[in-house]
Amino acid sequence: MSDKLMALFAYVVMTGFLVILIWKVPRLDLGLIILATLVLAGVDMLQVMRSHDKTDHTEHDQNG
Repeated sequence: MSDKLMALFAYVVMTGFLVILIWKVPRLDLGLIILATLVLAGVDMLQVMRSHDKTDHTEHDQNG
């Protein structure tokens, strides 16, 4: 559960940084790139979170 919270926290921090960037540099092309970045990162984060629910995260012995 803590890995999901850390992923969400990282996404929020990245979003905050990019919102400040677009606020200080208000250009349409930059806004579209930032929007695409946030959408792709959000989709990736959701896919990783879903795959963590489905898999068993037990550590396997390296020696056999």
